Amino acid sequence: MVQQNITLISFGYFEKSFLKEIASAVKKEFPSEVRIKEGHLDLSEFFDPTRRQYNATKLLKEVDMLFSSDSAKTIGLFSVDLFIPILTYIFGQAILSGRTGLASHYRLNNERYGMVPDAALLLERFEKEVIHELGHTFGLVHCHTPTCVMRSGTYVEDIDQKEKGLCRNCQVELETLLNVGTIKPK
Repeated sequence: MVQQNITLISFGYFEKSFLKEIASAVKKEFPSEVRIKEGHLDLSEFFDPTRRQYNATKLLKEVDMLFSSDSAKTIGLFSVDLFIPILTYIFGQAILSGRTGLASHYRLNNERYGMVPDAALLLERFEKEVIHELGHTFGLVHCHTPTCVMRSGTYVEDIDQKEKGLCRNCQVELETLLNVGTIKPK
């Protein structure tokens, strides 16, 4: 199996145990060595005062340019409200078949929706989002299987309905994209 090097870069404060859980979930889904690093950016440069959100497209380009050079795949982990010009908000974004993506847990918190905090659910949602964006960096597009992690998710409820892993079709597609032997059965 081709070994891919994946780096998760924490921008902002995340508990070490939280990051280790994310890395463990990523490692289960992709043939990879997963590293965790800390990154620093002046996020004010990406803040849109009119929207009171952070421009994910500009942020993605910056993370790609400054932090992706020593890794096959890099995902920036954030806790700010992200947008792209055509959408009100997004959970994450990635360069299709590229080396970089980003994910934010800002809109994955139960508290955002007036519900009781649930740390386990937040972790699960964020794991799914990180795996989803990594899937895009490996060349996977949105899937129509309802439980596949690669299914598009507009609302947090969409994320809750997905599994943490790739469906069989996406596993086969990933294998083809990586041009490797057999991948683990689900």
